[in-house]
Amino acid sequence: MALIRWEPVREMNTIQSEMNRLFNTYFDSPTPGNGGSTLRRWIPAMDLVETAQDFVLRADLPGVAEDDVKIELEDRVLTIAGERKAEHEERKEGYYRVERSSGSFNRTLTLPEGVDPAAVKASFDKGVLEVRIPKPEEKKPHRVAISIGGSPEAIEGSSSAS
Repeated sequence: MALIRWEPVREMNTIQSEMNRLFNTYFDSPTPGNGGSTLRRWIPAMDLVETAQDFVLRADLPGVAEDDVKIELEDRVLTIAGERKAEHEERKEGYYRVERSSGSFNRTLTLPEGVDPAAVKASFDKGVLEVRIPKPEEKKPHRVAISIGGSPEAIEGSSSAS
């Protein structure tokens, strides 16, 4: 009889792979009444870049109209939400496949403290949303003068008498 070594890490990887497969099957499975097309959750790609003055968020929103995008900033949480509408054409002959996903999306980003909501600017050009968030000003410590043996005037007077 052969001795088989148990490797718990490999077992956990196997379980994770199986769970990923099950969830992917669920979200990408054909939906009834949809002509055999698949249901995919659409999440737009986003980049966050830090410059010297701003945080710049760019989101790829191809096929989304500017009016279908909503940007809100509340309690340091920036929310970008919208919807890409499906454009399906009916065909009676042949076979075709729909691979472009559609539907609503909602992305959130927590911003650092001190961001001024009124200073946030957004632009939309050629399917790319750009949101510029000015960095908050760093709070500088207040310097306090130290007086030795009395008031600052007494120090000035005593230094000139020496």
